[in-house]
Formats: sequence, C-alpha cells, structure tokens
Amino acid sequence: MIKVLYAGSPESAAETLKILLENQEKYGIKIVGVLTNPPTAKGRHKELTPTPVGQLALDYAASGNELPVFTPEHLNADARAQIEPLAADILVCFAYGHIFGPKFLAMFKMGGINLHPSLLPMYRGCTPVNACILNQDKETAFTIQTLSLGMDEGNILAQKKVSLTGTETAGALLNDAAVSGAQLILDLLCDADKNGALKEGVPQSGEPSYTQIIKKEDGKIHWASSASKIDAQIRAYTPDPGTYCVTGTDEKPETLRILEAQVLGDDKKSAQNSPYKPEFENAAPGTVLAFDKPTGIWIKTADGILVVRKLQKQGKNAMGYKDFMNGTRDFIGSLLK
Repeated sequence: MIKVLYAGSPESAAETLKILLENQEKYGIKIVGVLTNPPTAKGRHKELTPTPVGQLALDYAASGNELPVFTPEHLNADARAQIEPLAADILVCFAYGHIFGPKFLAMFKMGGINLHPSLLPMYRGCTPVNACILNQDKETAFTIQTLSLGMDEGNILAQKKVSLTGTETAGALLNDAAVSGAQLILDLLCDADKNGALKEGVPQSGEPSYTQIIKKEDGKIHWASSASKIDAQIRAYTPDPGTYCVTGTDEKPETLRILEAQVLGDDKKSAQNSPYKPEFENAAPGTVLAFDKPTGIWIKTADGILVVRKLQKQGKNAMGYKDFMNGTRDFIGSLLK
C-alpha cells in the first residue's frame, strides 16, 4: 500500500482529495497527511477559516479517521520535521500554491506528482484553466506530471485531452479537472503499488507558455473589445475574480457585475419579433441597445453584440436579466464604461 501526503488548497483540490479518500482501499493507497495553506481571516469578525482542503481533512478526521493536517507558512526545516515522521511514499499535489524544494521532495521515495489542468507545456503556472478559456482554445487537457524543481517542467505521466465548446466557465472546468484528475491519480498509484515503482513518464515537448496571477482589476470589461472576447473573459473569471463594468454618472458611478452572457448569433438577430435594428451597428461600444425577453439585455461591443443574462448591482444580490430590468429605469440607451 502506497502512503500519500496530499497537498492542495482550493475547492477543486478538495474535490480531488474527497475522491482519493473515498477510494483508498480499492486502489491500494493510504492518505497519511494533508498539506495546505494556513487559515485566513474572513468575514466581519476576521475569523480564521481553513482552506477548502483543510476543512475537508478536518471534517474527515472529526468523523473518527486519523488524518493530520499541516498548514506551514513556509516549507522550511520545521515543516519537514513535522511531515517526515509520516514516512509518506509519495507527494500528490493539486493547486497547493507553493514550489517544493529539493530537501522537501527528497522525503518521498517515489518523489511527487502534480495534477495540472492544461495541455502541457502550454500554460505552465497558476492559472491554466483561465488562460485556455481567455484564449478561446478548442482543446485543453488534464495532466499528471512528476514534480520537478522547475515550474511545471516534470515528465508527463498521464494526460486526458478535453474538447472545449466555448461555453465553459473556469469553475466548471476546474471541477471537471478535479474529478478526472483524481481518477488519473488513482490509476497511476494503483499501477505503482503493483509494480513497486512509479513509471518514468514522457518529457514535455514543444514551446512552453506561462500564465500569470489574476488580479481583481483583470475583470474590468472593456467594451471596445469584441463580444466573443468579452464572453470569454466573463467565463474565464467565473467564479473569481468576476467581471464588472461601470454604470451611472461620472459624479455617481456604480459597479455593475456581469455574471453570465453570450454572443448574439445571426439566428437571434433574424428571429421573429427580434428587436434588432441595423442602426445598432453604429452605436458606441458599451451602449445598452435593447431588452429582449427571450434572450437578455443586448450590449454593443466593438465587434458584435453581447447578450447579458445575469447581473449584480453594487451592494445588491445577483439577479436574472428580467428581474434586473423590472427594477432598473432608463437602462436602455445608457452607456456602460
């Protein structure tokens, strides 16, 4: 039986851990510890809140299962001293958020493996799912690679290619990666348990590309972009950090979050009772053109019309476009910035 230290932090990594925990006996593995980021202060009272991975592990331990949780600020000698007694055979990582040094990796006789949701060597780094949606790629992959000292440079052990439809959000695609990646990890570890070693894998080939940390301001919509690009931006930043624009007056601007949208197709323009007018094409980008009950709120972009279906006013709850229009006067004809 292979003893595993699992490292991860966000919701998607918690889903993968959940699947691994549920299938330990079947696949010949044992999760002997969990490594995650420290709790963060949240809410009005700044209560310390564990990461989703940390919370799942704590709940699992509270139900009568032994599962130590480690939350070091840094992977230094003190952290190694806490983890080394576990005698884990392998480190399994998904979205932990730290680079492992040579002394840390040396604690595991089988080394470490990492779930990276991209078609490596494309999109190395911390935001591969967001990047493939932003770039409107037709294909991505969920990849298991060996952990190396360089960022996402390890050999490819397993890879599941995934076709993209152009409707995925980052949240949904990460969830798919969590589920599919968990199965790839289980199959690899089961094979390693039977053969006594992890397979070598295949070196990455091709020109690598790298992703960047996403900031809140990256969610600002620029209506001078195309409708397809803005649609991709909305999906890439759902659920975090979200996308927004500015409405209201210069004296009293308000943030308007755009939560769900789609590009207006030619079939919607020509549909019976469509509000489309040829003069819409001459409107300034950001102009709210029309309210169409079957589709949504039409907004002009530099190239095409974006149909908004879910919005959130500043300080208000999210709502569908029909409810939004019921409570928003003079929105049609206004200019979003």
